Formats: sequence, C-alpha cells, structure tokens
Amino acid sequence: MFYNHFVYITTNEHRTTLYIGVTNNIQRRLSQHYFDSQNSKKSFAGKYNCIYLVYYEGFENPKDAIGREKEIKKWRRDKKNTLISAFNPRWESLNNQIV
Repeated sequence: MFYNHFVYITTNEHRTTLYIGVTNNIQRRLSQHYFDSQNSKKSFAGKYNCIYLVYYEGFENPKDAIGREKEIKKWRRDKKNTLISAFNPRWESLNNQIV
C-alpha cells in the first residue's frame, strides 16, 4: 500500500519534548524541522530541537491523517509514550529510515 500523508512524532535529543505533525512529504518536513532548529527557532519544533523522528503512520487520505494528528495531540504524555514505545521500543531516531 502506498501512503502519501503521514502523522509523525519528533522529539529532542533527551526525549523530553514531543512534536506531533502531519505532512505529505515526511523527508522534506524533517529537513524543515532541522533547518529551523539550526536557524530561526521560531517554530515549536525548532525552539525545542525536535528533530528526531521516533514515530510515524501513513495514510492515503489527508483528512484521515489530520484526524489522527488531532486525536494524538489530545492524549496525555504517557499514552503518547506508549504509542511510540510500541512502534519504536528504544526511541531510536528513524530519520534515515524514511524512504
């Protein structure tokens, strides 16, 4: 199955802050987060250096992706941690694994 929309979670080096977003180009979006963290720091992800991808889900429909993003954003931190840990138990950076 081909997905062209993604909900993703990035975090900082010490895994203390989470950023949840949605995109139709996850590689480009990760690059934007990295660039922002190195330069302007105007965005939330840039300010908190959330440049490490630790979770993502693919969707065919953008409305489904946006709905899922909104759902996850409402969760408490412990539920988000459980979601990430089930997908990526060691919370390793997945930045280089995205095709």
